[in-house]
Amino acid sequence: MASPHRIDILLVEDDPGDVELTKEGLLAAKMLVTLHVVEDGEKALKFLRQEAPYIEAIQPDIILLDLNMPKKNGMEVLREIKADPALRSIPVVVLTTSEAETDIAKCYDLGANCYITKPISFAAFTKVVAMIEEFWFTIVKMPPKK
Repeated sequence: MASPHRIDILLVEDDPGDVELTKEGLLAAKMLVTLHVVEDGEKALKFLRQEAPYIEAIQPDIILLDLNMPKKNGMEVLREIKADPALRSIPVVVLTTSEAETDIAKCYDLGANCYITKPISFAAFTKVVAMIEEFWFTIVKMPPKK
């Protein structure tokens, strides 16, 4: 059963190919989704804090966060999100290519809600994105937006 309201997702991803795959996966789930995309960690934090040029940004229902990005990496972004009382309740799904056990452990230590390694194939990637959406918006009970 689809969520009755629009779902706002912030995708923090610097790879244009992965952005397109994520869009395809979200379309496959057939939910009412608005996908906001920023390509680095600094822009992600500005978006979340509604700083210029994102003054009108809507707080997302969930964040899909890559680890390997320019300027500020995903772990730094995750650390800042979970340290900020205004942002810490937003679920963060780490969606990255890293399978390193140290990265996985560190992300959970920093407060990630889950850690998913990106699959290689188009079909597998879009399926994973659709499953993330299905899980977080039809099964999990989310806190109301602030």
